[in-house]
Amino acid sequence: MKLVPLEDRVVVQVMEQEEKTQSGIVLPDTAKEKPTKGKVMAAGAGRYDDNGKLIPMPVTEGDIVVFAKYAGTELKLDGEEYLVLRASDLIGILPKG
Repeated sequence: MKLVPLEDRVVVQVMEQEEKTQSGIVLPDTAKEKPTKGKVMAAGAGRYDDNGKLIPMPVTEGDIVVFAKYAGTELKLDGEEYLVLRASDLIGILPKG
């Protein structure tokens, strides 16, 4: 991927939701919710506060993050779909493993 996000923006590759519920019921496309989890593909350097001090990004490339359902800007690059989000749109980082 050749997109370098600026400031406090993050490029996330969206992870698709499960096709089945925990009880084994297969969900039709119309019942699926919009994905809210993805892998960080690139992150900007951070943003500057009012005093000019750099506030570093809370995430790094490879982190699995949870984000607000309707946040970000959808983008298609090299046939892949990504979301570009601000760090403030991220809800949390999921543990690896």
